Amino acid sequence: MSDAGASQRLPAPKTKRGERTRQKILDAAQREIGRKGFAEASISTITAEAAVGQGTFYLYFRSKEDVLRELVLRMGRRLRRHLTLAVADAPTRLEAERRGLRAFLEFVRANPDLYRVVAESQFIDQAIFRRYYEDLAQSYRTALLAAETRGEIRKGDAEVRAWALMGISDMVGRRFALWDSKTPLKRVADAAYELIADGLDPRQR
Repeated sequence: MSDAGASQRLPAPKTKRGERTRQKILDAAQREIGRKGFAEASISTITAEAAVGQGTFYLYFRSKEDVLRELVLRMGRRLRRHLTLAVADAPTRLEAERRGLRAFLEFVRANPDLYRVVAESQFIDQAIFRRYYEDLAQSYRTALLAAETRGEIRKGDAEVRAWALMGISDMVGRRFALWDSKTPLKRVADAAYELIADGLDPRQR
């Protein structure tokens, strides 16, 4: 998070009711920003969607930008947890790639508003936008290094590989999970996995 955003963040709610209200506002903001874009969404439309007063909003957030930052962090946490569970019992790193691809596509299709919020954040807070991807890359890099140590993948630059693999997932996710609600995701994930596992060299076949 940017230094400005971090310094302005209000304390977490002290009661379960307060936390429920805060989450209710975040859910509404996710829908509003995801569907309308950051510029068109407003605190008044967010609070109307959440069915709370505007004064209540300011008990939990100082600005619309604060809400956006929290939504990006939420997306990162939820996605990393979703992927971790999806690949937890994969027998090899390559199988983890196959399962992770499909799980990622399913997550994007199930959470299109949240995915769009992350894209919007690059124009509002570049630091939080970078943090989202850097946190993912750090987890990915660690997993690749561990797989390399076990001899499951060839040795290589884990940092470059992590970002390259994330790029594949990100673009394929936009095309087939965010913009397309009908194409079977298993077929898409299998095609992307084949590229990762075998590359474009015909001699691999």
